[in-house]
Amino acid sequence: MTDTILCFDIGGTAIRAATATGGAQPGKVARFQTPAGDRNAFLALVSSIIHDLRQRPAALAISLAGIVNPETGNLVVANIPAIHGTNLKADLEDRTQLPVIIANDADCFAVSEAVYGAGRDHEIVFGVIFGTGVGGGLVSGKRLINRTGGFAGEWGHGPVAPLAVGERSIPHFACGCGLSGCVDTVAGAPGLQRLHAFLHGEKKPAPAILSAWHAGEARAAETVETCLQLLAGPLAMAINLTGATIVPAGGGLARDHALVAAIDETVRPLTLARPRHRLVVPATSGAEPGLAGAAAIGFQTLGIAAQPA
Repeated sequence: MTDTILCFDIGGTAIRAATATGGAQPGKVARFQTPAGDRNAFLALVSSIIHDLRQRPAALAISLAGIVNPETGNLVVANIPAIHGTNLKADLEDRTQLPVIIANDADCFAVSEAVYGAGRDHEIVFGVIFGTGVGGGLVSGKRLINRTGGFAGEWGHGPVAPLAVGERSIPHFACGCGLSGCVDTVAGAPGLQRLHAFLHGEKKPAPAILSAWHAGEARAAETVETCLQLLAGPLAMAINLTGATIVPAGGGLARDHALVAAIDETVRPLTLARPRHRLVVPATSGAEPGLAGAAAIGFQTLGIAAQPA
């Protein structure tokens, strides 16, 4: 049997695909527009990508911007109506006659970091995302905790954000998940913008806020410090609950390594372990953690050892 896996990273706008062989990270990446509203076109696109390969893969491994319901196998992926509510695994296995593995993109990021990145020397890895939203994934022994799907690691949701920072009251903003007071509402890129607008009445994109913070601008500094204080307690609690000894950070905001360092300095003293080493660190598994994590999960499913570079 071949030891090649066809990996996909599927979002609402684009599908990225690559092959990975022998436990290594995926190679050259091809990009396709997601047929977000047409189920038949979606399945046909995946089939055509398989057909164009020189060698039939052993399995398909998919990183998805959504959740697999562990009870039904159906997807919760609102930004891709073509597959929302469907059992994509069963549909693709029936169509391709190949094993199909599907995992949430934040989960794939966490596995990528545990196998290929900053967490490779750690038993328990809690990967966190600071991007369009705030998410996460939990890995133990290089393997995803919620291998059948579900919401483990989603520390960005739940009414847990503090209602005050110092003497300043902070409202519980409504979240897209249907709750309010989620860390997601104040710590991702849109959350940082929302927080800045609330504190200063100024609409400013997250990169501009961070640039101003680096330049020492007082209002931006207050916004970033408030954001740090709002996320620190929930993240410290998540670290205590999981026992993670490393927390790789990914997503757009995490490309700012000074911000990641500030998160670490704020969060680490609030944990029970209070390790001397950096706890929250920038991700190091590469530019395509979704594909790499999907590949690693696929290799684990096939019994093939991952080969970190």
